[in-house]
Amino acid sequence: MGSFDNHPKSIKKAVRYIKQDGSKEQLIEIKKLLNDTIQKRIKALELDNQKIIS
Repeated sequence: MGSFDNHPKSIKKAVRYIKQDGSKEQLIEIKKLLNDTIQKRIKALELDNQKIIS
């Protein structure tokens, strides 16, 4: 993975928020949201790759 500076500004802001300001409840919700979104994106990419191969 690249260095922190290579990520989009929005990701850097989110990480800083998580490190500095997020409450336990907010962190749990952010974690769930990110995990769900990442899993959906991975599945979509896998489906796209299967369509290209077929």
